[in-house]
Amino acid sequence: MKNIVILISGGGSNMRAIVEYVAQFGWQEAGLARIAAVVSNEPNAAGLAFAAEKNIPTRILNHREFTSRESFDAALQNVVDEFSPDLVVLAGFMRILTSKFVVHYEGRMLNIHPSILPNFKGLHTHQAALESGVKVHGATVHFVTSELDNGAYVMQSCVPVLADDTVETLAARVLRTEHLIYPKVIDWWVNGQLMWQNGQAVVKNGEQQVLMNHEI
Repeated sequence: MKNIVILISGGGSNMRAIVEYVAQFGWQEAGLARIAAVVSNEPNAAGLAFAAEKNIPTRILNHREFTSRESFDAALQNVVDEFSPDLVVLAGFMRILTSKFVVHYEGRMLNIHPSILPNFKGLHTHQAALESGVKVHGATVHFVTSELDNGAYVMQSCVPVLADDTVETLAARVLRTEHLIYPKVIDWWVNGQLMWQNGQAVVKNGEQQVLMNHEI
């Protein structure tokens, strides 16, 4: 049984999509994988209530109670390691992690970023996409490395940028694709089809690693 620990900071919509995917395909019943815990740095994160409703253990570690990023990450590592994680999933976890933390989980930590990397790293990606005039936007699932939004890409989604888009409408369209590609990537990992080798993401099942969705 593989243990997956999910880190959130807010509503956790990607976390919800992953939890529902795990339940839909009966991974825990089959002895494949389970969501071992959901951890938040925000005490009032709405996603915590959803996790609790699904009988998933939750932990809160308020970063404001720590004097440094390093001390918070050390405590976070201790909390995550309570659950013997095989995979750590960042799902809207709004913290930049220290190199020591990232190295500890190297090759077994994933993130989803709301842009087609390497375009628009960091925050406010949808505003940046609109201001740049690009016609295609999307999301990227990638392994986490010490360099922000720069780990090996696993899967990307593409959606059109429409002439009348606002930040909100574009964000909503991208988020719907995130809910499709993130569970799929975790499925590959759980079933041994995704591996981290020499800093690269290797997908061995031959499936398409780009989702082109012009109707979302």
